[in-house]
Amino acid sequence: MKTQAFLATVTLALAGSAFAAGDKHDHAHEHKPLHGGVVVEVKDMDYELVAKPTVIRLHLRDHGKKADVSKASAKVTLLTGTEKQEVELKPAGDRLEATGSFKVGPGTKVVALVTIAGKSAGTVRFALK
Repeated sequence: MKTQAFLATVTLALAGSAFAAGDKHDHAHEHKPLHGGVVVEVKDMDYELVAKPTVIRLHLRDHGKKADVSKASAKVTLLTGTEKQEVELKPAGDRLEATGSFKVGPGTKVVALVTIAGKSAGTVRFALK
């Protein structure tokens, strides 16, 4: 009986490790910031947010390559303490961008609703450090 229990435990452990290994996605790109921002992956797309007091930039990479943002936009909500600020990002070269005066800093939470070619590309959540 002890042998059966031991075999059952080993089988479950191996099955669990196989499942955990299968849960990770393997791809050739890394999720490191290329522009000094914070990177989040949603649906195989990397979003890098660079938030400064005078400019907000959102860089999009699809499987490690720059995504075409010419038909993209984003509505960004900045949450700093009890203050809330909404910003529209528009294409600016190879990124989405807005300039102005923004309250950003460590602890700021950012929610970006990204639209590409008129269709929702998803909601991306960031926490600034």
